[in-house]
Amino acid sequence: MTWGVGIIGAGPGVAALHAPTLARTAGDFRLVHVSDGGSGRAAVIAERFGARSSTGVDALLADAEVEVVAVCSPPEQHAGHVRASLAAGRRAIFCEKPLATTLEDAEQIVAECADAGALLVVGTNHLFDPAWSRATRHLHATRDRVRSVSVTLSLAPNGRYHELVTGAPLPAAPGPARPPIDPDDRELSARIVRQLVVGLAVHDLPLVRDLVPDATEVVWARPVAPIGFDLALRSPDAVVRFTAVMGPDGADSLWRVNVATDGARIDVEFPPPFVHAGSARTTVRDGRGIQTAYPIDRRDGYDAEWRALAALLRGETAMEYDELRADAAFVIAVADGAAAAVRAGVAA
Repeated sequence: MTWGVGIIGAGPGVAALHAPTLARTAGDFRLVHVSDGGSGRAAVIAERFGARSSTGVDALLADAEVEVVAVCSPPEQHAGHVRASLAAGRRAIFCEKPLATTLEDAEQIVAECADAGALLVVGTNHLFDPAWSRATRHLHATRDRVRSVSVTLSLAPNGRYHELVTGAPLPAAPGPARPPIDPDDRELSARIVRQLVVGLAVHDLPLVRDLVPDATEVVWARPVAPIGFDLALRSPDAVVRFTAVMGPDGADSLWRVNVATDGARIDVEFPPPFVHAGSARTTVRDGRGIQTAYPIDRRDGYDAEWRALAALLRGETAMEYDELRADAAFVIAVADGAAAAVRAGVAA
């Protein structure tokens, strides 16, 4: 069976990732409608894939061919668009990360989906990456205790985060240099760090929760210029370090998760965002010095998250609302703790 998909949102992620992915899901999905907030980008994407386009959400939600709604709007609109989809009778929803920006909204959204019996997948694509499944299988097989987790990412400049800092769009090269975060403005720094955790670290915090579910105590947090953050978390048995920065123009992206256990080190290096380059690369080095490097899977997390929704629609897997709720609560707890630490000046 092929399900018709309507996408709310027409940003770079839709154009580069979700629309092309739907076209290669072995007939499970077909893009039938794209809407935007007035930018006109929906029409460009829709024409490319033979779909309809509109502005706003009303026409898309009234489209009888839209059986699955993909919420790919700005993060602060996710909760409202999921609720609108439920109210329109849709019972299969893909929501880009984050599910919501507050704990109250996240818990209510999951509860409303559960009450309606609606299927919900949140697009934290690293969690779906086949390479991460290999890493966790190794950990479960050895039963090693996790001692530390570090997440390091350096990404190309991002216009949305630049606007948070400067109040102006990211200038086109060779425009003026981006001003750095002002560490003396603790309130602004705290707001930026919280939004970066909710909107960017959300890719990997569910992975951290898999390994160290009780690591929500923020030891320190600080903004990193020009746009980024550095924070440390602690549990009774492990420490977590998370560092992210928007690098200079032209820099190669780096996105890496390192896990140290009592008997091994696991390195997972994810490909840059907004590309289909296969899965992450996973390497395991055990206590004897033997290294195992797993081959890159041709599928990536973007493919896998849509395949997960197809499996739910076919009844092959069960809907786990508690996991979605716990992931969202973990991310928001870390974001709120990091913001509080920045306001208090708690830095390494």
